[in-house]
Amino acid sequence: MNIKPLQIGEKTAALPLIQGGMGVGVSLSGLAGAVAREGGIGVISTAQIGFREPDFPDNSKEANLRAMVSELKQAKKIAAKADGSCDGLIGYNIMTATRDYPDYVKAAAKAGADVIISGAGLPVDMPEYVKGTDTKIAPIVSSEKAARIILKMWDRHYKRTADFLIIEGPHAGGHLGFSNEELSHIGEKGFDFSYDLEIQKIIACVRGYEEKFQTSIPVILAGGIMNAPQVRHAFSLGADGVQVATPFVTTEECDASEAFKQAYVNARAEDIEIIKSPVGMPARAIRNAFLEKMKLGRENITKCYRCLEKCNPKEAPYCITQALIRSVQGDVENGLIFCGDNVQYLDRISTVSQVIRGLFA
Repeated sequence: MNIKPLQIGEKTAALPLIQGGMGVGVSLSGLAGAVAREGGIGVISTAQIGFREPDFPDNSKEANLRAMVSELKQAKKIAAKADGSCDGLIGYNIMTATRDYPDYVKAAAKAGADVIISGAGLPVDMPEYVKGTDTKIAPIVSSEKAARIILKMWDRHYKRTADFLIIEGPHAGGHLGFSNEELSHIGEKGFDFSYDLEIQKIIACVRGYEEKFQTSIPVILAGGIMNAPQVRHAFSLGADGVQVATPFVTTEECDASEAFKQAYVNARAEDIEIIKSPVGMPARAIRNAFLEKMKLGRENITKCYRCLEKCNPKEAPYCITQALIRSVQGDVENGLIFCGDNVQYLDRISTVSQVIRGLFA
């Protein structure tokens, strides 16, 4: 495989690889730093990133902003070689649906993030929040329509374009940019081929803005990628790189608990489920006792951690913050475990280096 570095403006990653951001607490400094050390782009998820801070229950936003800085510093230490250099880059994934989203993006840029990636909605004003910094920004889109909207708005309002763009397909984990109707057709003959055509439409849209702004806008393909043939297929469609998340969970360097990783190792195809998250979006998760219980009724929500804009504690079936924290800390039967639809193929704990070698064999 002909592997080329990923060039984003003046910043370079030796590998055309982004490690997907996974929260709460799955991709923090340990995983992001290890990926960057190997030459990829390591991504820290800011979703309730401060959950281990002592004041998190009462001051979740302040705890999160503080943890963002400390996790980035630690990731850079992990990624650095003996001479202080690094072959990769490090940044954050910040969901557009995050409450007080502008404050998180500004804090990320101020902390010195190489990149900021935003999905779970269209980050229409993200350029405003990184003005005056060299942090590179990218939206996550799942359709040509979404790509066209966001690039047009950034052009019209900020006279600029994306530094790179991520296409997240229907095989991804966590919250998904597709309707339940669209997701119900996964596995049918021709489904993946049809989405390949959508990918090529998105890339063509991006290339138009490359020409207009006389700049390079790398396009990264994500969603269910876990091996070299899939990486080669992404390149054949015109992608400049890939984003991989789920396979990195079952690595020694991942920040999640061993029980969380083992839940991935133990998962079978029939354990993967499309659920409706408390914020109303479809999401992919591993079926467990918690999800079965939630089908029968609501969980009593006694505290709101103000994580996502559209979450209403009076209507939500459970607190997504608490559910994700429980699982990442090891209570995998009583928490929410997001995953990609390739999780059933992960049967052992490996290392970041081994995962990357498998991708670029």
